[in-house]
Amino acid sequence: MSFECAGIGKVFPAAQTDIVALKDVSFVVEDGQFVCMVGPSGCGKTTLLRLIAGLDYPTAGRIAFDLPRKSGQLRAAMVFQHFGLFPWMTVLDNVAFGLKMRGESRKVSHLRATEFMGRVGLAGFGGSYPHQLSGGMRQRVAIARAFLADPEILLMDEPFGMLDAQTRIVMQEELLSLWQGRQHTVIYVTHDIEEAIFLGDRILVMSGRPGTLLADIPIDIPRPRERSNVLGKVTDIRLRVWNMLRDEVLRELEMPS
Repeated sequence: MSFECAGIGKVFPAAQTDIVALKDVSFVVEDGQFVCMVGPSGCGKTTLLRLIAGLDYPTAGRIAFDLPRKSGQLRAAMVFQHFGLFPWMTVLDNVAFGLKMRGESRKVSHLRATEFMGRVGLAGFGGSYPHQLSGGMRQRVAIARAFLADPEILLMDEPFGMLDAQTRIVMQEELLSLWQGRQHTVIYVTHDIEEAIFLGDRILVMSGRPGTLLADIPIDIPRPRERSNVLGKVTDIRLRVWNMLRDEVLRELEMPS
């Protein structure tokens, strides 16, 4: 599923002064692309994901999809930093939730969820509850639920932001493995420039308030990717992105540049 954001603006009304979250943001995402988005806190990254998901509407501009939504298929699914799991449901029911929302029977949903859980290292945990799992395992549940729902677009809002460094590396590699198997269109928000380089086909660099698009940087690193063939190419791209973001971050912190 490819789509275009054309002149997107978003204003939130407020008692004193309206908050301009996004202003004139335009880009095109091709079918099957893995697009990462970086920028300082408050630049409208999450707001933009919500607009693409249809959870909110732009104040200006439009989001146009190349094809109408297929019957019974989700247009978009979101994976959040805070997992977004239902604490009263078992792991199996959490993973199967998207399928049930698409109208699959409980039996079929559970069967497919059980099979998929084995692919992401969750075999044997179907009867557990989210609070009984580690952070990395909970995030695997959230990712499994999103992939199994088979959305046209997968929207990920800093999904590994709460994980420790070692778990984060493992989860990045697992995510790429799942994506390469299904080739969903992915929009992935992160504060980690190196993560964006490792995962993405391109990086959208956002400015601070109001959120605008500073740059659209292609990542010319062959796939499939491994740490060994990425690390040597990271430095130049990382410095290029950081040089764009540095003044924005200092401005948000109200520090001199």
